[in-house]
Amino acid sequence: MKKILLLTIPLFLFSISANAQDSVQIEKNTLKNQMTDAFDKSNSYQEYKVIKKTQLATLKRNILDSVSTLEQKITSLESEIKNQNTEIDSLTQNLNQVQENLAASKEKEDGIELFGILTSKSTYNTIMWSIIGILLLISGFLFYRFLNSHKITKAAQLKMAELEIELEDNRRNSLEREQKLRRKLQDEINKNRKV
Repeated sequence: MKKILLLTIPLFLFSISANAQDSVQIEKNTLKNQMTDAFDKSNSYQEYKVIKKTQLATLKRNILDSVSTLEQKITSLESEIKNQNTEIDSLTQNLNQVQENLAASKEKEDGIELFGILTSKSTYNTIMWSIIGILLLISGFLFYRFLNSHKITKAAQLKMAELEIELEDNRRNSLEREQKLRRKLQDEINKNRKV
């Protein structure tokens, strides 16, 4: 166990130091650091700086590589932006269509078809309650007219019954008068025959 520990600890420390050197190397390889390094290692001649051609060629190659990488990155980002713009346009169209469908659905949900015309629920309620109110007024008026007609009919029937009774009385009276007159006439005729 101790042997394994003794072997793994140095390996662990070596890997940490290698990672640290890589990060230092990455920091060293930036263009700014390379230019600074080239100017620092260059010689001065009067007011000019003399840089080795190999170092200048390396710096040029690194700059061109960086520019090429950046151009590729710009190109890929531009294509990604185009793709995202087309996707945004597509999503915007879908959103507009969904909003239109939602508005139509809300209109249908908030409305009721009445005689083939889509009306709002409040308008429908107003129309229905108006119709119910008008029908109640008409039925009330007709009921009043019925009661009034019924009273008039009852009164007419009572009057007719009274008139019938009166007529019967008049018939009886006239019949009795007629009978009395016939008797008198007969009596007179009988008297006149005897005489």
